Amino acid sequence: MAADDVRDEVDRIVSAWRRERPDLDVRPLEVLSRVTRLARHLDLARRTAFERHRLETWEFDVLSALRRAGEPYRLSPGALLTQTLVTSGTMTNRIDRLAEHGLVERLPSPDDRRGVLVQLTEAGRARVDEAFADLLAVEHGLLADLGDDDRDELAGLLRRLVGPFDAS
Repeated sequence: MAADDVRDEVDRIVSAWRRERPDLDVRPLEVLSRVTRLARHLDLARRTAFERHRLETWEFDVLSALRRAGEPYRLSPGALLTQTLVTSGTMTNRIDRLAEHGLVERLPSPDDRRGVLVQLTEAGRARVDEAFADLLAVEHGLLADLGDDDRDELAGLLRRLVGPFDAS
């Protein structure tokens, strides 16, 4: 049986809706229900990978934003807000907790007497680097059944689908 001939739970759901509501075009379910199911599996795989490094998902998000900033691995709280899509109060709480664990430190901003910068500590850098390597190994495993061309095509299609949401 070819990979395209394999039926999954979404196929069964779509088939049932077509039987029960033939008046509706249920084709969006064929894509978006699979995206939803994949997101659940991906979330679980990521949480499991991060737990191996004693990190919560939100901790990884903040630490990885700082790591991606490059040397000296520091950003303003506002820049962290933009990258992690949380409120100011939530970010303050997150920075406090990461600082308590020795993963980040607050530094005075050289450009603004009242401002601060959040900088990744050596311990934070080591933790996020290890977690990121583990995450990539997990994600390579999730995509193992797709060839390079299929991955590239899927990435392009998802980029087109997600693009308008990210632009707003």
